[in-house]
Amino acid sequence: MTTKRPTEEHRELAGVLRGLSWTIHRLVPETAGLEPLPNTELAALKQVLDTPGITVGELAGRLGMKQSNTSAAVRALTGRGLIAREGSPEDGRVTRLVPTEKSLADDELIDEVWSGTIRAAMARLEPAQIAAISSAADALKALDEVLHTEARKA
Repeated sequence: MTTKRPTEEHRELAGVLRGLSWTIHRLVPETAGLEPLPNTELAALKQVLDTPGITVGELAGRLGMKQSNTSAAVRALTGRGLIAREGSPEDGRVTRLVPTEKSLADDELIDEVWSGTIRAAMARLEPAQIAAISSAADALKALDEVLHTEARKA
């Protein structure tokens, strides 16, 4: 398999995906009746939801943020009752971050609203457009995995 250089089509697709993610990011919490979070807090919360037990240092590394900025986001999320700090059973000097019941419930609500919002929007598309989006699901999952792998290397 040969690697293709990015084309104008790739740039356009990247822009479309960015715009779509931004629209969903801003629309869904409001639709769910939740207070939208600043981007740094949202990114930190998503990582804690995806990786319960992560440390602040690990979180900073995964997000590519300075530890002080990550700590500020963690303080804000703790203050909002969305994450909690727990001591590590292996090493009492280590503090792990875990989602709270509130953040788990909010995440479930956002998932339901997100899915419903997208399903409702897709219902207004042409059948060929729906088929094209559906057929791209596996490729988009692969892209997401590559992006996560790259983020873990950073």
